[in-house]
Amino acid sequence: MTTPGASIIRRDLGAEPLPQTEPLYAAALASPATLATSPAGSLDLSEALIQEVQAADVIVIGTPMHNLMIPSVLKAWIDQILRVGRTMKSTPSGKVGMLRDRPVYIGVASGGFFTGERANQPDFLTPYLSLALSSIGLRTQKFLPLQGTAFLDRSQAPLARDKALAALDLTAAEHFREFHDRPAVLTSAGRPFRDVLSLRQASPGVS
Repeated sequence: MTTPGASIIRRDLGAEPLPQTEPLYAAALASPATLATSPAGSLDLSEALIQEVQAADVIVIGTPMHNLMIPSVLKAWIDQILRVGRTMKSTPSGKVGMLRDRPVYIGVASGGFFTGERANQPDFLTPYLSLALSSIGLRTQKFLPLQGTAFLDRSQAPLARDKALAALDLTAAEHFREFHDRPAVLTSAGRPFRDVLSLRQASPGVS
């Protein structure tokens, strides 16, 4: 499938990390009253990141697994896009997403094994990311694990990457195919997964 004119927005959080939640942002979200009268500029970064997500038809996240979880730079991005009253609302039965659904492809590079027959460590990353994204309405998710990188030499890395990408199912993107020239947002939480993200550009029509 092809998408002529598709564009890509990329954020390399490893090279250009976002700031951790700042006092003014936290103060603005403290209550409905403070949110209604938020300090000038306190929500600007959050709003810019949310608008990137809203404009995209496909989101690709590439992240290493750091100590069983996502790295802090990716958590900083999540903290800015999960915003009550803007991307989700709180109800008695839990959080309800306010954004339209779209495919999210999540590549996870891990030195060890966290899934499959060779799994030897727990996985807190997958359920956390899945729940965080679902809470704002992004429920169509595909995880692509690239495991055991600590046991690969450099020459073996391309084969492992290609094997992970061979499992990529693009039918979700085809299902949401209502677009022609809107962007995809790529979020990289660290340089180790740069190669996997670059292959997103070689996968035609997933924007």
